[in-house]
Amino acid sequence: MTRHARNCTAGAVYTYHEKKKDAAASGYGTQSERVGKDSVKSFDCCSLTLQPCRNPVVTKDGYLFDKEAILEYIITKKNEYTRKLKQYEKQLKKEQNELKELAAAEKEANLVKFMSREKNISHSKSSDNQPSSSVSNLANGKHKELPSFWIPSQLPDAKIAKMDKPDPTVYCPISGKPLKMKDLIEVKWTLVNDPDDKKSLIAKENRYMCPITHDILSNAVPCAIIRTSGHVVTMECVEKIIKKDWLHPLTGEKLKEKDIIPLQRGGTGYALTNQNLEGKNERPVLQA
Repeated sequence: MTRHARNCTAGAVYTYHEKKKDAAASGYGTQSERVGKDSVKSFDCCSLTLQPCRNPVVTKDGYLFDKEAILEYIITKKNEYTRKLKQYEKQLKKEQNELKELAAAEKEANLVKFMSREKNISHSKSSDNQPSSSVSNLANGKHKELPSFWIPSQLPDAKIAKMDKPDPTVYCPISGKPLKMKDLIEVKWTLVNDPDDKKSLIAKENRYMCPITHDILSNAVPCAIIRTSGHVVTMECVEKIIKKDWLHPLTGEKLKEKDIIPLQRGGTGYALTNQNLEGKNERPVLQA
């Protein structure tokens, strides 16, 4: 049995703690660490800007965005699609012109071959009458046609990559699902009424609450958005109050299961979703 001492070095077992300590000191191996609170965005922050939303909107999947940021993203993607579509049409037109030129050249070659065979014209000239032709690949203006051999795409055997037809669909930057402007739902927050708190809204730690139960909303509280009105309520309120008779507690309108959109909480600087809260530092690995 090994001795249980702080500085015991006679143990035959290389413990996990010793392995992690040596790996951190050596500078090799991948370091994994759970990210802290500062790396997790707040529930009321935009998934693109990671800042508190001024005009919050939410997708059907529950991802929160600032209206200005997500509209700019959609417009950028549409402009990118328009640019790629023009390049694709230009490529198609170029291919059609090349096919026409090849057909015309083949027709001309067949005609010349036919005429030379019919007339039986021999073009035999003495070598003295022939002008001396240069064997240099830089003569007669060929230096302007030569490709750059330092660029792989300019090599003689390099094939031009054909462009595929672009997809006009705009996808959500977080979920990867199709996104349309008409599917964005405006969100209505309920401010916490605290007359003693004189701080600005951004500086407050407790900014919003459930309009029904008055519970403080945070990353630790599962929330949902009512699609018909845009109010943000807690999931506890949905389970205990709304699902009893499926009536909106504030407006009294009839609700359905699809009208309840769970709000996706958080997201990190290392991952796009809140499921992976682990950051990794890639370093060289020692191999035997």
